[in-house]
Amino acid sequence: MADLLLPLPGAHDSTLACLVMVDLVGSTAMATALPLRNYQTLMQEFVQVMILSLEARGGQVLQHQGDAVLAWWPLEQASAACVAAAEAHDRAARLTLAAQLGQRLRLRAGVSGGEVIMGVVGGQNSAYGLPVNYATRLCGAAEPGQTLLCDSVLGYARELPTRPYQPLHLRGFGDNCRAHLLRPLPAPGPRAADES
Repeated sequence: MADLLLPLPGAHDSTLACLVMVDLVGSTAMATALPLRNYQTLMQEFVQVMILSLEARGGQVLQHQGDAVLAWWPLEQASAACVAAAEAHDRAARLTLAAQLGQRLRLRAGVSGGEVIMGVVGGQNSAYGLPVNYATRLCGAAEPGQTLLCDSVLGYARELPTRPYQPLHLRGFGDNCRAHLLRPLPAPGPRAADES
């Protein structure tokens, strides 16, 4: 009889989630161009800034591998997730260490939503389900500097500036996958002084 190492997830572990995948463009070229120690230091700083940036908007980081970071929010907080993805582009571009090393950091991002199973594997929170794969595929299909959203996310983030994107062929999801391009967000205006 086989031993079970971890309890199987129950029905209560299912949740509607919004997932954001951000990925650094051109990291292999950077690894080739930079001394290994400089590359490693840059990647550490990049991943740390991405984690802090996503968490600052309420996201919970599920994993990072190499130069990619995956985070999740409850689906009803999809707007915050999209804003976090948009801000991640700017934060990566402003990394001082990258500029000192003569590098320009650009991201691509994918945002998806739907039902996932949440659980702990190896002491780390994990999510399983098609939205995880879809966020990864959207991220891979985005051009440098772009954030692509799926339809289910758009339904929770209608106030954000988007436009329909060309139909995509996403591996495992077929042809004519619909996506929306998140357009640049307006700069936050000055805060009004408190009136008391």
